[in-house]
Amino acid sequence: MFFRIILVFAISIIFSVSGITQELTKLRYLPHWLPQAQFAGYYIALEKGIYEKYGLDIEIQTGGPICPSISELKKNKCDIVSMFLSGAIKSENKGVKLVDFCQLSKRSALMFISKKKSGITKLEDLNGKKIGIWRSDFQELPRGFLKKYNIDATIVPITSTVNLFYYDGVDVLCVMWYNEYHQLLNFGINVDELDVFFFTDYGLNFPEDGIFCTEEFYKNNEKACQNFAKATLEGWEYAFEHKDESIALVIKYMQEANVPANIPHQKWMFNRMHDVFILGNDKLNGELLEEDFLKTAKILLECGKINSIPDFDDFNKTLQK
Repeated sequence: MFFRIILVFAISIIFSVSGITQELTKLRYLPHWLPQAQFAGYYIALEKGIYEKYGLDIEIQTGGPICPSISELKKNKCDIVSMFLSGAIKSENKGVKLVDFCQLSKRSALMFISKKKSGITKLEDLNGKKIGIWRSDFQELPRGFLKKYNIDATIVPITSTVNLFYYDGVDVLCVMWYNEYHQLLNFGINVDELDVFFFTDYGLNFPEDGIFCTEEFYKNNEKACQNFAKATLEGWEYAFEHKDESIALVIKYMQEANVPANIPHQKWMFNRMHDVFILGNDKLNGELLEEDFLKTAKILLECGKINSIPDFDDFNKTLQK
């Protein structure tokens, strides 16, 4: 009886250890831009072992304008990407079927800005002007804005800096509230020297940052994708509760990628991410509302950016409340 008890005990230890040391699922995640506070929650989830807790071995790649999310997915250089909801919907019309399995952003942070000295105070004043729009996955929204309001302007592609606007090379610049807008304030431009046109104020309040993969990949890796979503949300929750620690980690990732790091700017961006991820008294969640999906898809359809609206149930695999 004694030896039987010992044997049972030994077997239970073996199974326990094997459960702990089970192989992790490897996933390659590509952010849609260079390392910055916009992705703090992912860095936290990796460094704090949250992904590992969910059975995942995550490689966070370096994104940016030279490696757009869609093209990298098509080349099989990554498994999961972050990108704007509008860009993902648009990909359907280009033959790349995606699923949204975690919608972080709940409102748009896009805005047009101009210098008061240019005399641009209302939408009609944009006609005939030179407007800088970033060469990126999300350029369809500012272009859709111009089409929606029948603005006839010259589009100037922007690839890396806000210098062209700073030195009056363009009259208007499309910026993110959490990024380029604050960069210009850091450059010495005062708030009262600018006129701003928030997209949210003109019927174009679309969710932006979401987490996507191809439909085929999701079907074959549903559990891993859902675990990635849960771990990422947990990472963001921790990040928002530990701001200084999160900013320090962001700076580390920026330095490793040789990206210029400005701590005050990253703090501004981090705070704005909280604003666009969490509305009012809501809690952080990864749910995509059908209303927001249809609103985004309809404006893309009206502006000629897509030919048809994808099926919501096929597209939406986000975590439900």
